[in-house]
Amino acid sequence: MSIWVDENTRVVYQGLTGSQGRFYGLRNRDYGTRVVAGTNPKKAGSDVDGIPIYATVAEAVKETAATVSCVFIPAPGVKGAVMEAAEGGVELIVVITEGVPMHDEAWFFNKLKRDFPQVRVLGPNCPGIISPGKCNIGITAGHIAEPGGPVGIVSRSGTLTYQALFELKQKGIGCTTCVGVGGDPVPGTSYIDCLQAFEADPETEAVMMIGEIGGSAEEEAADYIKTGMTKPVAAYVAGVTAPAGKKMGHAGAIVSGGKGTAKAKMEALRAAGAMVGDNPTEAGELMAGIVADLS
Repeated sequence: MSIWVDENTRVVYQGLTGSQGRFYGLRNRDYGTRVVAGTNPKKAGSDVDGIPIYATVAEAVKETAATVSCVFIPAPGVKGAVMEAAEGGVELIVVITEGVPMHDEAWFFNKLKRDFPQVRVLGPNCPGIISPGKCNIGITAGHIAEPGGPVGIVSRSGTLTYQALFELKQKGIGCTTCVGVGGDPVPGTSYIDCLQAFEADPETEAVMMIGEIGGSAEEEAADYIKTGMTKPVAAYVAGVTAPAGKKMGHAGAIVSGGKGTAKAKMEALRAAGAMVGDNPTEAGELMAGIVADLS
């Protein structure tokens, strides 16, 4: 199985008529994803390479039965796009956009939690989600992902998400689902959300977790791994040599006041029972050992 998306998932792209939305929307379709609609109120009635464009997400859902939205809207418009998607009836909103104001992220996260608790947001500032061989939503290169499991992947880093997929594929290890939760300070979906979903998925037998400096998400995940996970976890945390006070790529990737260091996160994960590699390749090797022990 996979978590949250599969071969039957139907996706509407908010921003499909833009250059980035078009590029990745069509690439996702070529992968096999059921990209059934796009939205743009100024271009309703037109199409992008045969994919119909609607004025609103609600219209797209009504006409195509889409259940997922992928957002390629510029940052100032993301808050409105997320709410339009939720009000339009989708179940999962994947926000690829980087640079969304933290105030906006906090606002729609709390608004959805209160008024649309059934709707999940992935991101912002994330690479998306891929269930290899079934569905790819976002900017992950599908050819680096080996289908079939038994490993689920969750990562804050986009680039290291791809590295994790590549490391496993090089070893002939498949992935049930790979989730990029994004590197912003207010993510819609947490490590723990993903770990819980993988723990409940009968075809995911182990989890690879990729962390990075900043915040306390990895430490919180470690607490869950210790008390709530029965499946083995291999992990890597980026940023061992990062200087304090310097943002490293993501808005949330910053060591501040001596907190959020890679060393502290690695120690917390090891104490929780996870196997932690000192680099991505070593994490992949640890996971290969775990998978060998499963068989």
